[in-house]
Amino acid sequence: MIPFPGTSESPRDGGVGTAWSDAPWPAVVVDDGGGVVETNDAARALFAELAAGDVTEGGLPHWLAQAHDRLGSADPHVVSGAVAHRTFAAHPSPGAGGTVLWWLVEDTDLRSAEQALRSERERTALLADISSALLSSLNVDRCTEVTARMAADHLADAAVIVGPSQGRRHSLTYAQPEGAVTQTAAHVDAGAVPGLAEALQGFPPVPTRWIHPDDLPDWVIPPGFDGPIGSVMVTPLPGHGVPAGVLILLRSSTHRAFTEGEEVFARLFAARAGAALSAARLYAEQASITATLLRELLPPRLERVHGVEYAGAFRAAQDHERVGGDFYDVHPGADGSQETFVVLGDVAGKGLEAAVMTGKIRTVLQALLPLSDDHLQVLALLNDALLHAPHTRFATLVLASARRRSGQVELRLTSAGHLPPLIIRGDGRVEEADTAGTLVGALPRITARSTDVVLAPGETCLLYTDGITEARGGPLGDQFYGEARLQEALRECARMPAKAVVERVQMLAAQWLGEGRHDDLATLAITNPVRGHGALRVVDGCEDRRRRER
Repeated sequence: MIPFPGTSESPRDGGVGTAWSDAPWPAVVVDDGGGVVETNDAARALFAELAAGDVTEGGLPHWLAQAHDRLGSADPHVVSGAVAHRTFAAHPSPGAGGTVLWWLVEDTDLRSAEQALRSERERTALLADISSALLSSLNVDRCTEVTARMAADHLADAAVIVGPSQGRRHSLTYAQPEGAVTQTAAHVDAGAVPGLAEALQGFPPVPTRWIHPDDLPDWVIPPGFDGPIGSVMVTPLPGHGVPAGVLILLRSSTHRAFTEGEEVFARLFAARAGAALSAARLYAEQASITATLLRELLPPRLERVHGVEYAGAFRAAQDHERVGGDFYDVHPGADGSQETFVVLGDVAGKGLEAAVMTGKIRTVLQALLPLSDDHLQVLALLNDALLHAPHTRFATLVLASARRRSGQVELRLTSAGHLPPLIIRGDGRVEEADTAGTLVGALPRITARSTDVVLAPGETCLLYTDGITEARGGPLGDQFYGEARLQEALRECARMPAKAVVERVQMLAAQWLGEGRHDDLATLAITNPVRGHGALRVVDGCEDRRRRER
């Protein structure tokens, strides 16, 4: 018990009257030596709760005695401290004879509220950082790794993520603070961990007090985990309709158990992590589907077939897209036939919708391959199919049947509303194939005129879409590239390989466009390759002797 000198109801200096003892706040009068001169009833009741080691010889709490000693060298100011697990703000008021009246105003609730607000702000900031880190990657393994790492760093001494079942196995991701994240797959007995089987199905977590650490199976313990486990938390990772897995948090026995507030925060973390993991898995599934579909929509890789060289190039209208409304295909003859069926087309529109229509046209043409020797019949059947299809789009096409015979390549060409092919002769002349017709998918009846062309060694037939000739650019950025410029450029492509021809045309069109907008660009070259050890060709006025395949 602290001795309180005097028994009067007011300070010995007087001046506060009978309100002194009835004041709701503790009040203490301290002399210049740091000794208690007088206290009111509230102060006596408060100081009676202090242990002997919590006060100075003068009868003051240590923090208040230190503040009183500093008053001699500083202006009076408010200080704070704790008394019997309660916090107070001490307000000094100098009196006569060097005494100081200290009023103690309790602010325990205020400080608790401020601490709770700070904690909530810290948790909110942490959740924001967690969300940013989790959503920074749509790779499932990377997102799982980040989830385990952040859970171990901020929530527990170790974290384990149990992924959705993959047959009879589950993916397991282990993490510890400042340690490596390890991933593996193993057979998991969900019934061996209380609440795990339910959490894998998306049910709410069980309280941590229901889980005894000694009953955990070995696979739950991360490799290299130091010390026995003192507390365990199992919480689901909710996804978009399907659970994204389960988060298991482990705390060492040297640390306190998970509190109710920490369990709530862990569930908030799990909700955000589950949403990120679910989004990553959904993206992976969609990317897989897209890749599968693109394999069917992308132009094929071309090479030499039956002694004839084929090369193609395609550039979509939007650089970030890989498909569009232009397409080409090369179908080698079946059942020993040496005739190859070639098609290049342009569907009205661009982007994915046009690419879907190109896929339909390519499928129909593939089904019509047995009839490919009759171009007009193929076009008529395709036209009928497009007219009766929903969401019909018209298209222009060029069909070609190629056969190598006696060192020459015989071509039969048919245009259906498309630009006529260009023939690059060995001496640099460029000829326009004499073929024309109506586009497909627009009129009930289609008409077309075919033409036969013979390619000598070193000569090429170029099929192209109007994206090349209608490329708008040039010095002023508003001129079409045009057929005249294209034919002039092709004169320099005499005796070039098919691949070099299409690359040069695409390069010239790209240079003409600059950074401007453009339509889909597609080119396909059919070349009768030059045989022999060397062949002379001219490029930009310079002779270049290159070895050719025999």
